Amino acid sequence: MSIPIHKYDVVIVGAGLAGCAAAREVANTGLSVCVLTKLHPLRSHSGAAQGGINAALSDEDSVDLHIFDTVKGSDYLGDQDTIELMCSKAPETIRWAEKMGAVFSRNDEGKIAQRPFGGQSSPRACYAKDRTGLTLLQTIYEQAHRDGVDFKDEYYVSDIIYKDGKINGVVAFNLVDSKPMIFNARAVMFATGGYGRAFAINSNAHANTGDALSIVARHGLPLEDMEFVQFHPTGIAGSGVLISEAARGEGGKLFNSKGERFMEKYAPNKLELASRDVVSRAITQEILEGRGCGKNKDHVNIDLTHLGADLINSKLPELRDLAITFLGQDMIKEPISIAATAHYSMGGIPCDIDGHVRKNSVEFVEGFYAAGECACVSVHGANRLGANSVLEALFFGRHVGANIAKDIKIGISFADATEQDALDMIAELKKLKTSNGDERIPKLRNELQEGMTKNAGVFRTEKSLLKQQKLLKELKLRFNNIRIDDKSNIYNTDLQEAIELGHMIDFSAFIVEGAILRKESRGAHYREDFQNRDDDNFLKHTMSYMDKEGDFFTEYMDVKLGKYEPEARTY
Repeated sequence: MSIPIHKYDVVIVGAGLAGCAAAREVANTGLSVCVLTKLHPLRSHSGAAQGGINAALSDEDSVDLHIFDTVKGSDYLGDQDTIELMCSKAPETIRWAEKMGAVFSRNDEGKIAQRPFGGQSSPRACYAKDRTGLTLLQTIYEQAHRDGVDFKDEYYVSDIIYKDGKINGVVAFNLVDSKPMIFNARAVMFATGGYGRAFAINSNAHANTGDALSIVARHGLPLEDMEFVQFHPTGIAGSGVLISEAARGEGGKLFNSKGERFMEKYAPNKLELASRDVVSRAITQEILEGRGCGKNKDHVNIDLTHLGADLINSKLPELRDLAITFLGQDMIKEPISIAATAHYSMGGIPCDIDGHVRKNSVEFVEGFYAAGECACVSVHGANRLGANSVLEALFFGRHVGANIAKDIKIGISFADATEQDALDMIAELKKLKTSNGDERIPKLRNELQEGMTKNAGVFRTEKSLLKQQKLLKELKLRFNNIRIDDKSNIYNTDLQEAIELGHMIDFSAFIVEGAILRKESRGAHYREDFQNRDDDNFLKHTMSYMDKEGDFFTEYMDVKLGKYEPEARTY
C-alpha cells in the first residue's frame, strides 16, 4: 500500500478557537498550514461555550483585578506570569475578534455588554446572548478560511512522528474510507480540547475523548495537573447538558427541596456567584445529605422566573430552549432541575508561556506546541473561572500561532517522513478491526465513565481512588479482548470509538494517579480525607509519566508565583 505524505510548514490538530486562531496567525506570515479535525470545524466544542469571554473593559474594572481574581480562582496553583499575560491582553483580544466581525451584545450606551460571573470582582464577561462561543468560532473559522488555511475535516490523527526530541508531523487516517496518510511538517500544534467524556454525566461533545493527551503520554512525555477536573455547577439533571453560568450571572438562584437558598451557608458573600468548584460541591453536598429535589432527590433547582420573559428571551434564549428540550421545563414559568456535571480540564499537555511542549520540567520538544483546553500553560491552576476558557483559547491560540511562525523563521528543521512512520498506526487499525473477543466497547466505556464519576468525581478519598485505579487496570486488560462488529472501511464508527476508548482509559489513569498522590484539597480537587489546602507540600504542579507497561512516575514542578501570595480562599 502506498501511503500519501503531505508536506506543510505547520500542522495543527483541532479546529476550535485555539486551532483556528493559531492557523490564521501562521497563514498570515506566508507559511503553509493545514488544520486536521475529526469533525467539521464549526462542530468543534468551542461553539458550545455559552456565557462569555472575560476582559477588563469597564471603568469599574481593571486588569489587576482580573489577574487577582484568576490567581485566587486557581487556588494559587496558576502560574502568575501566564495569568498576567492573558489578562493584560484580554481587551486587545476582544477588539481583535470584533474587528474580524464577531457581533457582541450591547448595553444601553452602545458598548459591549458584560455580565457577572462567579468569583469575579466586576462584570467582565463579554457575550453574544448565550451563544458566545459559536459567534466567535464562526468568525475566526471564516477568516482563517479566507486567509488560505487548508482545513481537512473528518481526519483522525492517531499518532505523532517523534524522534530524537523532535516532532516531524502526524499520522492520520481519513474517517470516510480509513485510508492512512502522513502529514509531514516543521511544527505541530495540538489544540484538541478537553476530555470530559471520561465521566458519565458531562457537558462535553462526543468528540471530547482526550486522544491527544494519551498520544503524547504514550511517547513517554509528561502530562501536567491531570487531577484537576472542573465540575460545572449547573448541568441539566440526568444528562449533564450545560446550563451556562450566564444563568447565575443574570440572577438565577439555587434552591434545595426545602426551599432553602442554600448558597447562603456555603458562600455568604458571593452566593451563587462563588467560584465553580465551591458551588458544585455545595450542590453535590445538598444532594448527598438528602436535600435534593424530585422523586429521586438527585438534583437541585435553579430559579430564573423572577427575571421575566423579556430578559430570558433576549439574553438566555438557548438556555431556555435546552431546558424545554431536555427537561420539558420552561424557565420563564418554573424552576429547572440541575446538578453538577464534568465540564473542563485544567490539566493537560504541559507547555510554557509561548506554547512549547515540555519534554520534562526543564527541556522542550522541538517543533511541538499546544494551546487551548488540551494544553496546560496553567492559567487556571486548580480551578478555572467562568469565561476565562474562551479567552485562553482565543488569546493563546493566536499567541502560540505567532510564536510558531517566529520559531520557524529563526530555524526549525524539516525532516522528511517515510511510509515507515505510519506502520504502527496501520498495525493498530488492523488489530482492532479484526478483533473478535467477547468485550464490547459500549459496556467498557460505561464502566469507565460510571467509575470515574463515582470514585474520582466531585468528592474523592484514597479508598475510592484506589478502587478506580484497580478498575482502570482491569479495563485496560479487558480492552485487549474487544470485538469490533463493523469490519468495513467506510465511516467505521465502531473502529473510531474503540480507538477513543483506549485513549480514555490511558488518560483517566493520569487523573487518578495525580489525585491519589495529592493529599490535600485545592480547587476542583477535593479529598474528603485531606480537606485542607497544604501549601507547604503541594503548592506545585504534578508532572506524571507513563511507561510502556502502564506504570507511572511522578515528579513535581514549581508554581510560578508573583505579587499575589497564597492566602485563605473564601467567597
